[in-house]
Amino acid sequence: MTCDLEVDVNGEEIFLVDKEVLSSFSGKLRELTSKTLATSATRNLRVTLHGLPGGAEAFELMTRFCYNNGRTQMSPSNICLLHCIAHYMEMTGDLLSLTKKSLQGIPYWSWPEIMSCLKRCQDLIPVASSSGMLDKVICSLVGRITAVSDASPSGSSPETSAFRFSCDTGSTTSAKNSSNHRGTWWFDELAVLNPDMIEEIIRKMAVEKANHVAIGRFLMHYLKNVGVRSAAADKKKAAEVIIDLLYSLDGSSVSSKSLFGLLRVSSPLKLSKCCQTKLESMIGNQFDQATLDNLLIPAPAGMNSLYDVNLILRFLRSFHRSGGRDSANRSKQAGSLMDSYLAEVAPDSSLKPLKFLALITALPDEARDCHDPIYRAIDLYLEVQVVNLTPKNMQCFMLHCFISFFCSSCNQVHTQISDEEKMKICSAINYEKLSSESCKHIARNTKFPSRTAVRALISQQTKLRSLLKGTDQLRKLGHDPDRDDDDEQITLYAKKLDLTREHEKLKSQLQGMQWKVMELEKMCRKMQRQMSKAMKTRIAGSSGSRSLPRLCS
Repeated sequence: MTCDLEVDVNGEEIFLVDKEVLSSFSGKLRELTSKTLATSATRNLRVTLHGLPGGAEAFELMTRFCYNNGRTQMSPSNICLLHCIAHYMEMTGDLLSLTKKSLQGIPYWSWPEIMSCLKRCQDLIPVASSSGMLDKVICSLVGRITAVSDASPSGSSPETSAFRFSCDTGSTTSAKNSSNHRGTWWFDELAVLNPDMIEEIIRKMAVEKANHVAIGRFLMHYLKNVGVRSAAADKKKAAEVIIDLLYSLDGSSVSSKSLFGLLRVSSPLKLSKCCQTKLESMIGNQFDQATLDNLLIPAPAGMNSLYDVNLILRFLRSFHRSGGRDSANRSKQAGSLMDSYLAEVAPDSSLKPLKFLALITALPDEARDCHDPIYRAIDLYLEVQVVNLTPKNMQCFMLHCFISFFCSSCNQVHTQISDEEKMKICSAINYEKLSSESCKHIARNTKFPSRTAVRALISQQTKLRSLLKGTDQLRKLGHDPDRDDDDEQITLYAKKLDLTREHEKLKSQLQGMQWKVMELEKMCRKMQRQMSKAMKTRIAGSSGSRSLPRLCS
């Protein structure tokens, strides 16, 4: 036996072997050596193997097999390496046949033996998958999980079942002996595998109709374990794999709380756009199950608001696409949640008017039975928003000062909002769904445009007329003692509303504001005349000196 062949394995290690011995078992090596002989003038041959699965360890196992006349000891811990290198080196008649025969006994492997084989397959997934070996091992694994999904695996034993579950390891024993983990005993066992292997296993479980809720719980458990022991790049890889897998499951497989937890963990990882969109879509589909704390997500850097309102709007678009608005109960629940959210974001003075309006109108009108919460949110938003009347000239400055003096909302934040934007925001209110108390308040609310107060009062008048008209029609049909209480309630409602008095109050307020504006105009004209006289006197007294600035236009 001579060492006449040098084999460079993946640049890791060089082996000196007998060409005739190894070539008699490997078709790939026969082909490489024949090509090298044709071009080499030296006696010693050298071949390089690139991408050999298993590297130097696998090649050493192969040489031991060849030097031992085609005999080797196979076990679940090395069969993956042997099978993959046999497949790669084209050892079809010898080693490959033996590994295939050995793989037929997979159904009789113990659980630790299956896990041992899977761990060795993690770095050989492409070859193990193409050769069909990985599918066989995963099928056996999934069969064990689904067969024991409703009972503890400790019920099976080597003597009583073809599924021989070994209890050799401490972690396995504790999981199997705990009645609280009957459906999750396999979580910790699989949590040590890499994301690529997890993806292969979960997709097979989905094909085998495994419980999607259990799969979803495992994926969240896996992400938690990866977050503890892995670097940022590995966390990102795991998060993207988990999101893809969750997206392929039933929509109800994972709770809204878990999805928001996944969003919180994955936000710093800068996921791909596709994965981010899938996660947002899953959250949006369950938007009605979220809580206010879930929605209060801080805005990313560079966004001019306290909270990420754009993300909430994307959630709502997904909610609509999933058919959430078609369900009255889900739609109303989402509406109630958004009312609470609006109350939280309204005090944010940096929130743009159009964004605030988009939040209000993101849900259809049917999602709310009452618009009082919307009115209160708008009232709070306008409380911290005021038209920024920059004193470009003296007249504007004086007008600003007097308005601040006469209005009670002089403590507002200096964020610019126009009257047109105010009207757009206020037009989002359905005045038909305002209570009488809110209508009274809006009539006295100086932050709202006067037209909104008029619309509110007209709406209440229309509502009252329809109620009274309906009552008159009932009376024409005949007196019914049972309806006396209803008539009394309508009468009390009409007295409480007192539309004539409210209309007079509104009219009086508008007249008072008009009078104040007229007084301000008079004072500004008077100041303008005084300043003009002072300027003429200054010019006449000192020619050549610089002129005063133009105070009034």
